[in-house]
Amino acid sequence: MSLVKAKKHLGQHFLTDKNIAEKIVNSLHSTDKYDQVLEVGPGMGVLSDFLLRKTELEIFMIDIDTESFQYLDKKYPNLGERLINADFLQLNFKEIFPGNLAVIGNFPYNISSQILFKVLENRDQVIEVVGMFQKEVAQRCAEKPGSKEYGILSVFLQAYYKVDYLFSVKPGVFNPPPKVNSAVIRLTRNEVSKLDCDEKLFWQVVKAGFNQRRKTLRNALSSIFNKDSMGDDPMLDLRAERLSVDDFVKLTNLISSTR
Repeated sequence: MSLVKAKKHLGQHFLTDKNIAEKIVNSLHSTDKYDQVLEVGPGMGVLSDFLLRKTELEIFMIDIDTESFQYLDKKYPNLGERLINADFLQLNFKEIFPGNLAVIGNFPYNISSQILFKVLENRDQVIEVVGMFQKEVAQRCAEKPGSKEYGILSVFLQAYYKVDYLFSVKPGVFNPPPKVNSAVIRLTRNEVSKLDCDEKLFWQVVKAGFNQRRKTLRNALSSIFNKDSMGDDPMLDLRAERLSVDDFVKLTNLISSTR
């Protein structure tokens, strides 16, 4: 079979190091909580080869690239309808997966944040995620409060997942090599089914706080809430990067009580 050409507009950088591929697949560790795994952007199947060895799991693959789809269809003829030629960001999880699943992949860096928000939308089904990201994005996901890397994505992910930074990856193990370093992280669903606050308001508060992150929360939130009615809680005099998920829950309840 002729090799698939990496397409810049799809953010494709094909992993070529089989040792790293195997290490990524072996980083799935909650397999007692799901029996289906969806690989996003399999390309030419370097991860897929190791995934398909896990015969206790039902493996699905989705790739928006028609050339990759055709290549994989020939490489893995037994996949049938479990090989999907579609956009992951438009996927209806409940139509395909009746229960829990894991998501894995060497994710396209140009849509990596969108992939994570898609996971968050489907957090009731997605129990685990193991994936390759641009190193800065991976660090942001796992970062704790108090640093400039900690932000909106950190809070939203850590509200519902335990985030582990697993290992860093150099550009030379990809074809073509990206211009940035990469890293693999793992998200494991925590026990929070619903935050102890108005979740819609929580998202508004977090976004508003970090959209003007150099300002104190009192000033940053004044764009959407009445500054004079916020009260005098000391949290309001901090910047957003200082607050943990629990702090943002408390702040959301504070805002809710004064609206």
